[in-house]
Amino acid sequence: MALLQVNFLSKTLGRTVPMNVILPVDKLSIPGMPVKENKPFKTLYLLHGVLGNYTDWITGTNIMRWAEEKDLAVVMPSGDNRFYVDNPSGHNYYGEFIGKELVEITRKMFPLSNKREDTFIAGLSMGGYGAIRNGLKYHDTFGCIAGLSSALETESIVKRTDESPLCFLNRSFSEGVFGDLTKLIDSDMNPKWLPRKRVEEKANIPKIYMACGDQDMLLEANRDFKNYLQDIGIPVTYEEGPGGHDWDFWDQYIKKVLNWLPLENNTQGINSGNVGI
Repeated sequence: MALLQVNFLSKTLGRTVPMNVILPVDKLSIPGMPVKENKPFKTLYLLHGVLGNYTDWITGTNIMRWAEEKDLAVVMPSGDNRFYVDNPSGHNYYGEFIGKELVEITRKMFPLSNKREDTFIAGLSMGGYGAIRNGLKYHDTFGCIAGLSSALETESIVKRTDESPLCFLNRSFSEGVFGDLTKLIDSDMNPKWLPRKRVEEKANIPKIYMACGDQDMLLEANRDFKNYLQDIGIPVTYEEGPGGHDWDFWDQYIKKVLNWLPLENNTQGINSGNVGI
């Protein structure tokens, strides 16, 4: 399994940005067993949460081992604290970066499939919001969306003040990310606006998976969004389980995400620390 750190100049962000890439290219074949077909990798674009960066999923979960077992490429960019949306202030086009530029440039760099049905997006907390928002916005690119403990709090964001000791819960921070909060609800940054729009357009909507811990402060927001999707006719696979807003939960459920994705049966082989998988 190759773990690569890549830095490249992003046109949408106007600066050099980092990402980690898991690329399962070095699995050794077991004599007598079928050899993996040499074809482009199915790919998961995996987004971190607030206060995190492109290293979070590697340090917090077993995503490397599970991606290796599934022959899945995983691309993990940095989204800073910008919620993966576009804001012209400071040239912060994080939505276009995630939904368009990152996909295009990684397909140039690596042997990744260019098929919609082989291209997936997922994330946790802020990254869960970013996956759902950009997966629906760029629905022609992504075949599946997964959100873990997703920060789907658009309706509460517009009511924020500057009284919280946590910067990312303050109104001024939210205005720096989303712009004029009075326009937020009726925009593509509202996760409820996008699916309704896609239904009206009769668009090909990606398959959606959601999960949240039963002790997570975002549980009610996730339940509400799940119910909303079902009410407007969008199927969603939804799970709750023991846990809070923490890496123990995300480590367990990112494996469930990989099991849910339309991946082929893994090929047996030998790699670092794993024999016979």
